[in-house]
Amino acid sequence: MSGQEYEINGVCEAYPLIENHGVIGNMLTSALISIHADINFMCWPHFDSPAMFCSLLDSEKGGHWRIAPETLKSKCKQTKTKQSYWPDTNVLQSRFHLVESVVSIVDYMPVVDGKGLKWLVRKVKGIRGKLEMKMTFKPTFNFALDKHKMEKTEFGYNIQSEPTKINLDLISKAPMTFTNDKNGGFLESIFTIKENDVMVFILKESFDSMDLFPKHLYRVPEDIGKLENELFMGTIFYWQKWLEKCTYKGRWREIVERSALCLKLMTFAPTGAIIASPTCSLPEGLGGPRNWDYRYAWLRDSSFSVYGLIRIGFIEEAHAFMKWLESRCAEAVYDDPNRSMPVRIMYSIHGDDKIPEYTLNHLSGYRDSKPVRVGNDAINQVQMDIFGEFMDSIYLSNKYGSLVSYDFWLHIRKMVDWVADNYQTKDEGIWEVRSGKQHFTYSKIMCWVALDRGLRLADRRSFPAPRDKWTKIRDTIYEEIQEKGFNKEIKTFTQFYGSKTLDASTLIMSLVFFMAPSDPRNIATLEAILKPVENGGLVANSLVFRYNLTHGHDDHIATDGLDGEEGTFNICTFWLIESLTRASVVNKEYLVKARLMFDEMLGYANHLGLFSEEIGVGGEALGNFPQAFTHLSLISAAFNLDKVLSGKNSSNS
Repeated sequence: MSGQEYEINGVCEAYPLIENHGVIGNMLTSALISIHADINFMCWPHFDSPAMFCSLLDSEKGGHWRIAPETLKSKCKQTKTKQSYWPDTNVLQSRFHLVESVVSIVDYMPVVDGKGLKWLVRKVKGIRGKLEMKMTFKPTFNFALDKHKMEKTEFGYNIQSEPTKINLDLISKAPMTFTNDKNGGFLESIFTIKENDVMVFILKESFDSMDLFPKHLYRVPEDIGKLENELFMGTIFYWQKWLEKCTYKGRWREIVERSALCLKLMTFAPTGAIIASPTCSLPEGLGGPRNWDYRYAWLRDSSFSVYGLIRIGFIEEAHAFMKWLESRCAEAVYDDPNRSMPVRIMYSIHGDDKIPEYTLNHLSGYRDSKPVRVGNDAINQVQMDIFGEFMDSIYLSNKYGSLVSYDFWLHIRKMVDWVADNYQTKDEGIWEVRSGKQHFTYSKIMCWVALDRGLRLADRRSFPAPRDKWTKIRDTIYEEIQEKGFNKEIKTFTQFYGSKTLDASTLIMSLVFFMAPSDPRNIATLEAILKPVENGGLVANSLVFRYNLTHGHDDHIATDGLDGEEGTFNICTFWLIESLTRASVVNKEYLVKARLMFDEMLGYANHLGLFSEEIGVGGEALGNFPQAFTHLSLISAAFNLDKVLSGKNSSNS
């Protein structure tokens, strides 16, 4: 392991645990901040832009922005760190606790009058005692591929990357010194903080006008404290006011609200797109090759997000995403022989479909997990399930006030008709396997959903549609799944037609009303999945693997075309919880188990209530962080579990 390797709170500083991070953002981009106040991953100016800080992917070559006690390395054993969010916001506070002194670092990306600024603010405040602090600003633009230059200004320093032409100002009253290096240099500042002292650092795009604030009020950097206070109060007000719209008042209000704030933070405001995660290449297994770039908008993930947001009152965000979805639907291509589907499975946050995958071989990867990938070749995969999630989100949005226009309906009708004509297509499935196409059961279920919701929407709005054709094919798909997706020998639904492999994605059946929760086939599949993984099931310590890669007979083990192992999948755990909740109509013990699993699952959230994509065998977070799919499934599971525990039926039809 390279870089500085001292420990704080028993955690290696060079590569802090994935879960030992918070995230801030402005609905344009975001930054990961470790529990010791180190910004070690940030893309600029947008979520899917190249990273200017990426020491999380290579502690030597990747840049960072660190503010910490100057004596941290020598006194690390006497230092405790704590991290929390300002109540009901995405404003993050990290604290260093030493024997005789305490200092706070508040980090946020300002949101003023509902608009995210291309600024990042770091405020250092003395809480107790006196402490020497050290600030190190070391950018490495374009994942440490680009050079930059730094020039001193009356405000602080101007930083310009080459050839990407990013132009930034770092503003502060603190004295900063420049040191040259092979990338173009870095800045350092050593300053003393006493009780109630404040030192502010503001990073902003140099062309982002200061005219947002009256010149006669703020002389930068002399009045940077006043400026920061206005930014801080405006940002606090924005997030708290936004969260007031949340209608969920149930048993798990705090974690549901944190999940909602996380999803909002991962929304790209200019288009309404919701990214899967703000990071790339954080490994699904340490040291392995399962490292992917999630900084894009998957139709599947985003559509599920609509459901989660609608259920807890955030209708406006669902409407914004529907506008984005309508644009993708309008761009669908049906007559290109080089395209397997009319839409892509994912898009950039701006709506384009050019996301070439390549590897950054100069980076060592998080804890030597290689390769480091940017872009995602899965964009070219065939994943027939996306049409089901697509139609389910449209149907729900229409039901809750985002009424489908006739022009939109024409695009929808054409797409549903395409599904009717092409549902027999093999695909790579929800898990984006690289082992070859199959007739995946989950994909067929979601093709059924696409036709079912198309019919429901047509009837609800009296839209013209080929109802007889859609009904016939919907029913044909249903019977085919029951005949080919259900293995009569092992008496469960399986991963793909003719296989004996369990797959947690089949838990979706009762959630999308493909089958009644009480149906014996659904119960049998539920019971099979509930078995311990070493006995052929998918559960380990109340956590759920998406499929079994390591245990059981050869014909029961899944192959996905990738080397290495992975952790349990958080969305699968929440799906199991929700499936158990719905199945409690036939067995109340399922409800007891669902609540126990939910409470145990919450114990795997990090100190801020955030989840990654997966959880490892030791309880560590794995995969990109935080993960929208996980948080939206948490919202859904909490919502429905709460309803059933309160004596109400669980239904979202």
